[in-house]
Amino acid sequence: MTSTGETDGTGRTDKTAGTAETAGTGGGAAPPPDRKASWRLIGPGIVVAATGVGAGDLVATLIAGSKFGYTLLWAAVLGCLVKISLAEATGRWHLSTGRTLFDGWRSLGAWTTVYFAIYVVVWGFVYGATAMSSSALPIVALFPDTLSLRTWAILCGLAGLAFVWFNRYAVVEKIMTVFVGVMFAVVVYVAVRATPHLGDTVAGLLPVLPEGSLVYTLGLVGGVGGTITMAAYGYWVNAKGWTDSGWMRMMRLDNRVAYLTTGVFVVSMLIVGAELLHATNTAIGSGDRGLLDLSDVLEERFDTVTAKLFLVGFFATSFSSVVGVWHGVSLLFADFVERTRAARAQRTGGEPPVLEVARGQRERSWPFRGYLLWLTFPPMGLLWLDKPFGLVVAYGVLGAFFMPFLAATLLWLLNTDRTPREWRNGPLSNVMLAVAGLLFVVLCVHELRELLW
Repeated sequence: MTSTGETDGTGRTDKTAGTAETAGTGGGAAPPPDRKASWRLIGPGIVVAATGVGAGDLVATLIAGSKFGYTLLWAAVLGCLVKISLAEATGRWHLSTGRTLFDGWRSLGAWTTVYFAIYVVVWGFVYGATAMSSSALPIVALFPDTLSLRTWAILCGLAGLAFVWFNRYAVVEKIMTVFVGVMFAVVVYVAVRATPHLGDTVAGLLPVLPEGSLVYTLGLVGGVGGTITMAAYGYWVNAKGWTDSGWMRMMRLDNRVAYLTTGVFVVSMLIVGAELLHATNTAIGSGDRGLLDLSDVLEERFDTVTAKLFLVGFFATSFSSVVGVWHGVSLLFADFVERTRAARAQRTGGEPPVLEVARGQRERSWPFRGYLLWLTFPPMGLLWLDKPFGLVVAYGVLGAFFMPFLAATLLWLLNTDRTPREWRNGPLSNVMLAVAGLLFVVLCVHELRELLW
């Protein structure tokens, strides 16, 4: 097959990679050369870290720290290990088979297509409004006498749309690296200013469940660091130019860096919650507005500059999720549309469409851009209305099911002949994915109970 001219992640054209659809190790072809893992090439992991940690995640961690101090620190660490396993499995599927994750889901039966189609439409509609509002909150706090929250939210949505519409993955990766740098610097700075107690921090690594902490523990383990964006990780790996199993070591380094970075965010926010809120019995609001309450606490405890810096970090955390979701989930949706059209053509005997990724044009395809528009404009209507109860329930139910769905399907795909034998799950991967699946089932049941009763 002729080369597609995709880059190899260093800016040079990789003449041997082929496409993400054909670059597996099967078919009797010689295995691709093993590339050396290099810190210079880290990128998709930075994108998934910036996208996966949103303002809601930081609030959940902050509240856990405010209620239980350092006691649940071990749960945050365990959550990072679980997410490393899930993202590694996703990347390993893409690189070892040369097939996308949605292509793998389709091989498990039509039910996966039905679930994903409903999920991606409802989830995108509600998430779009949530992400825009979250990005607008710190701007309103920084510039209180300018535009309304709704207007800023719309401008944030339009800015995310324009940025992703006119740029490709390489530029997205660069801006996300900036966001991660800001997030990292601000959150760690605030944690250091809070003066953590080393002894209590170390003691928090011992697994303990205080009374009333189960829900917060499950949230720390399973809720921080991404949901559907974890499924997008393999697409970002391919967009980087990593298209075959020769990139496996690089992908694993990249993935570990991503969730170690996420771990630093989570631990830092837990320290802030433990030192500034738990120690002083200070309460904050739930939801993203809890971070505005923390800004007030920081101004009272330290100074205005620290409070303003935290709001900048709040914005970087929220708007990076806008850019990441607008790009990554649109890649997933574009693949969904392409595969569905190809399957329909095969059933009817028509001419199969050329997959957009084969020409490096998925980010310019109409399904990609159509989903960008869906994430941006219809959700703006929710900014004028309270979210309808039925829509909120549907969003919550579908979202609760997604992580068990991801863990279970990865176990299925990576333990069968769909994956080359060399790259199938080992005992550790199976244990971690099984633990993740069981954990997310418990979280799913809890979420459903909260929604329906």
